[in-house]
Amino acid sequence: MGNGRAIRTRQESLRIAIMGQAAFGAKVLETLSDRGEVIIAAWLPQGKADGKPDPLKTAADGRGIPAFQPESYRTPETLEAFRSTNPDLLIMAFVTDIIPSSFLGVPTQGTICYHPSILPRHRGGSAINWAVIMGDRETGLSIFWADAGIDTGPVLLRKRIPIGPEDTTGALYFNRLFPLGVEAIVESVGLIKEGRAPRMVQDEGVATYEPLCNDRVARIDWEKPAAEVHNLIRGCDPQPGAYSFYRGKKVRFFETRLVETGRPDARPGEILASDEGGFTVAARGGAVRIGKVRTEAGKQDAIAFAAETGLQPGETFTADGQGGRQSHP
Repeated sequence: MGNGRAIRTRQESLRIAIMGQAAFGAKVLETLSDRGEVIIAAWLPQGKADGKPDPLKTAADGRGIPAFQPESYRTPETLEAFRSTNPDLLIMAFVTDIIPSSFLGVPTQGTICYHPSILPRHRGGSAINWAVIMGDRETGLSIFWADAGIDTGPVLLRKRIPIGPEDTTGALYFNRLFPLGVEAIVESVGLIKEGRAPRMVQDEGVATYEPLCNDRVARIDWEKPAAEVHNLIRGCDPQPGAYSFYRGKKVRFFETRLVETGRPDARPGEILASDEGGFTVAARGGAVRIGKVRTEAGKQDAIAFAAETGLQPGETFTADGQGGRQSHP
């Protein structure tokens, strides 16, 4: 490897620190530990440790690995504590804190990070959501060498997967990108130990960056083409849930299917049908079939929601909270 870093052979051990959280961070720690890698510490999201312990801490505790949860990663004391563990490699496995760049150069072999997109496309904290929302036909993951930018460092490896027409963000992550990501990190550690880990500079000319997928982007515009509405709903599934309003109350939609309206004169947002399979809502050039909804009362089948509210064909969902019954012209 370049940049003056020592080349190691497969027989040598790396002192690995894992920074992350939740099930993904825990699985990375467990998998590497079970393969005989030397995990020296787990670093948790900053802040006070309240309530139920993070799965990464639970996994570390179960293997006798020290777990750290600093109140802030921006203090000299935290940096010194990290430096004192003498890491050879830092693995960022689902990190949402902004980590100062001073941490990244401490490990002798550098810092690698998991990102669930084919970098440089879809940089940012909601990469999977935006791949679906934008109608991409494929996505994947990248393991990259972290630098001071946001998902800008040289890429170590990429893995690609197709996106099906009804795949949701949740399905892609839990069924594909989670297990594939763990495998990719294991592969990356092997390449680093062998001194064969590449540093492929990202092409800034094709880079994209999108904001977090939250309610600022999750509101449905029924005037848009039905395919775009369908993509928004599945891209916001399971969180935050693409939403519209019915009789002044916010309703979030899940389990969408793209269907024909059979009604060229249907108004955007008009409820076209409601039966045991859910309800159908018109958009431009088509419609979406909704299987589940979530309201303040919780998540339920769309047909149960329709029964409880008295939802009927001819009513409308709107973007401004004014949806309700209207007479068809």
